[in-house]
Amino acid sequence: RDVDVSLRLGSRFARTALGESPSPRPSTDEGPASPKPPDASRAALRERGAELLAQSADVTHADDLHPAYARILENLSPDEARILRLLATRGPQPAIDVRHGLPLVSELVAPGLNMIGAEAGCRYPDRIPAYLDNLNRLGLIWFSREPLEDPLDYQVLEAQPDVIEAKRRSGRAKTVRRSISLTPFGEDFCRVCLPLT
Repeated sequence: RDVDVSLRLGSRFARTALGESPSPRPSTDEGPASPKPPDASRAALRERGAELLAQSADVTHADDLHPAYARILENLSPDEARILRLLATRGPQPAIDVRHGLPLVSELVAPGLNMIGAEAGCRYPDRIPAYLDNLNRLGLIWFSREPLEDPLDYQVLEAQPDVIEAKRRSGRAKTVRRSISLTPFGEDFCRVCLPLT
């Protein structure tokens, strides 16, 4: 029986490698048949790519909105929309890393501390790291190593309780100034999808 199962599995893998759709597995004591995945064969993908290139060459084809915008809106929370509006209307925001400062090596104590949640009026400020990760995943923001030009922005941030607590925990602390801003894709998304006035 083990040999029979191995032969059937080997046959299925061979058909898949040749680009053929594997035949549905009969429901046996091996378990129920798995649902059929969407058509992602090489030929189907190539056909979709050819359609896109044909549309790009068609001067009568009007497509002024990125097709991902509707899907991105479905992947945003209300607080994340507030963060995007803040970045779109007030520009890049300061962030700092608190590090334990040793003479040659420094250890990261608290990364990416910022005031974006308070500035944007978010309902769930404890979720800000997850919000920012999601916005970065969607290609809307980036975490820059470059600091903002105005040092006053960082002075206000460094006076916040969570920054002071991180410095106290690290003992010999030093801060590294960074910034969080919209990507060009994020700027266009905000312009098209969010009321900014």
